[in-house]
Order: sequence, then structure tokens, then C-alpha cells
Amino acid sequence: MPPVVSVVGRSNSGKTTLVEKIVPELRSRGYRVATVKHAQDMQLDQPGTDSWRHIEAGSQATVLADKEKVVLIRPAASPPDLNEVVHLLGEDYDIIIAEGFKAESAPKIEVQRNETGPLLTDLKGLFAVITDEPVQTKARKFGWSDIRPLVDLIEEGFIKPQREHLSVYVNGAPVVLSSFPREFIRNLMLAMAASLKGAEEPKSLEFRFRKGG
Repeated sequence: MPPVVSVVGRSNSGKTTLVEKIVPELRSRGYRVATVKHAQDMQLDQPGTDSWRHIEAGSQATVLADKEKVVLIRPAASPPDLNEVVHLLGEDYDIIIAEGFKAESAPKIEVQRNETGPLLTDLKGLFAVITDEPVQTKARKFGWSDIRPLVDLIEEGFIKPQREHLSVYVNGAPVVLSSFPREFIRNLMLAMAASLKGAEEPKSLEFRFRKGG
């Protein structure tokens, strides 16, 4: 999957503000960016709407599409984890910036302000802190005006090392690959694509298989 970096912090600490600053800086460098937002109570699909009626009729997923946007609505039996949400986005992005998901293992940037309280504790994968006051942390510290050096860190640490990435999912769950199977699968897929009559030189490949029964 594309590299994922999660922006976390206490309520009203400025997580969305930071995402709003990171995304255009990444886009200005030519990267394809997607974002994921963890919401406590999403009110997108209201009772009585056509999409609500589709779901009530038993559809396991419905897509709303107009000339400007596409929205997927898929009821969840339990809260989806970040890997599941990222899987829905696919592979066409250089980086995915998530807001929230502090309990997940994705690399994290914590946003902290004096008025919202101290740093969170027991965060996994914390590599940077955006703060307006001195704090004690082993992570790299940045001020609110340091967006470019923060994005430099994201670019060098996560995007460039994974410009070519290979994802394998089995039953919807990502499989961690060591270097040998990753290279073997990569070369096999490229050879298969090259043998297909009329296929263009691949910039990306997607194979999906669903076993019957």
C-alpha cells in the first residue's frame, strides 16, 4: 500500500489545520495525495435518502456519483481499522495522510498546543511533533511555521523510499512481504503484463482474484 502518515493530537489541537498545510505542500512537489479522516459520528447517509433506502434494502455497499465527486457508503459491522480504509483507496497515491487513528501502528505526527494539554502518551510510531511550546520528546520538533521542513521529513522518510510499492492482500488483510517474495511477485506481474497483447507499458498493475464457493 502507499505510505501512510497519521496526524494525531488532542481535541481542538489543530489536526485538520496541519493536514490543510501538509497537503498543498506535497501537491506542489508533484505528489499524489489522499487523506483519511477518523470521524466519531458521520451523518452522511440520512434516513429517507435514496442511498439510505439502498442500504436498508440490503445492499452491502452503495456509491453516490455526480459530476464532481464519488462517495462510497459501506455499512461496517465493527469500526474499520486504518489498513481496511487505506485498502479502499487503492494504489494510485504517493502518500496517504490520515487524521486520527492514534491507536493504529502507522507513523505519526502529533499536534500539541499549550491550551489543549500535554502530549499524548504511549503513541506507537511517533516521529514528529508540531508544537507552540517547549516539550520533552524524542521525536523531531517543529513549529507551526515549519511546514516545509516537516514535509521534507515526510518526503525523505516515507515517500521516496516507497515510490515503487507492491501490496498483497489476502482476504482483505495486507500481507507483509520480505525482499525476495516482493521482487519475485513484482517481476512475475510485470512479465505477465508484458505478454498481454495490446497492453500498454504498465505504470501500475492491479490483479484481483475471488475464489468461488
